[in-house]
Amino acid sequence: MEKIRVGVLFGGRSSEHSISCISANSIINVIDREKYEVIPIGITKDNSWVIFSDKTPFLTLSKTELPEVTKEGIQDNKPAIFSKFPPEELVSLDVIFPVLHGPYGEDGTIQGLIDLHAIAFVGAGVLSSSIGMDKTTSKALLKAAGFPVGDFVTILDSQWTNDKANVLKKIQELTLPVFVKPARAGSSVGIQKIKEFSKVEKAIEEARLHDKRIIVEASIENAREIECAVITGEERKPAKASLPAEIIVKKGHEFYDFEAKYMDDSAELVVPAKLDKKVLADLQKMAVNVFDFFNCEGLARIDFFITKDDEILVNEINTMPGFTPISMFPRMWEATGMKYKELVDYLIQEALNRPIGLH
Repeated sequence: MEKIRVGVLFGGRSSEHSISCISANSIINVIDREKYEVIPIGITKDNSWVIFSDKTPFLTLSKTELPEVTKEGIQDNKPAIFSKFPPEELVSLDVIFPVLHGPYGEDGTIQGLIDLHAIAFVGAGVLSSSIGMDKTTSKALLKAAGFPVGDFVTILDSQWTNDKANVLKKIQELTLPVFVKPARAGSSVGIQKIKEFSKVEKAIEEARLHDKRIIVEASIENAREIECAVITGEERKPAKASLPAEIIVKKGHEFYDFEAKYMDDSAELVVPAKLDKKVLADLQKMAVNVFDFFNCEGLARIDFFITKDDEILVNEINTMPGFTPISMFPRMWEATGMKYKELVDYLIQEALNRPIGLH
């Protein structure tokens, strides 16, 4: 029987380029070659497309060097095909796993391109991806729909340029400390925790180097940081939530920043999280409700805070979370009973069984 052609898309233009490569490497290495023909497709930081020959292991990763797709290849992998624009090979694929994190990948742009070619793909569609990527929009929608969220201030480029004094006044009404974040970045890139109001303006300017749209959030002090993974149910049945996990940041980091996530061993990841049965049930239910509210498909990771009074607050949604074997999303599913290889296959099959286009 002819094998299903799976394109694994990685790299991209965002600041999470290297993390995307690491996630894709893990996925490529476990896809069942008895069922699938794998076509690895990298996107360089300047938007060139590079198709590689399939091999396992795909990359030999180093702890000291982050991988990057270039026109010459990636690490010791040379390109099989190089194209400045999406290559013709794209239209021959049966399904695409777009393992792209951040802008120009997780934000609906790639999803729209794939939709135009009427190809099945893993993960959320254009609108869900776009809303999930934009913290200012997703937070406002969650609040309007009655989900519990922390206090925040949205800063649009025009507001910062033309009405800075009023913006700063609104921020001053938040309880310090605050987190200053680019609205459409990930992996904690460009985020700062600010404890003095005098330092807010500088933090905003630095965050604006990553995105002209900014969100400033009141810190939920002494709260537990909990994540929950959600996938679409079998045969279009209701979505399913995993056992949650907890992130405990060790001394030396104010929060779960880029270095704590990827560069050193300064965060303890407790999988599954130790939660009261009622809190666990309520959190899983809320995770599924958030997933459904944004009309997500395939997969998403919902991040929460739990206060000292056991109040559950929604922090954000990630429609294409990190996907290495040690990333939280697959680890939560492994704790729930689905191994990494099974999870990858499940998501590919779910994408193939889903109607293409508007449905």
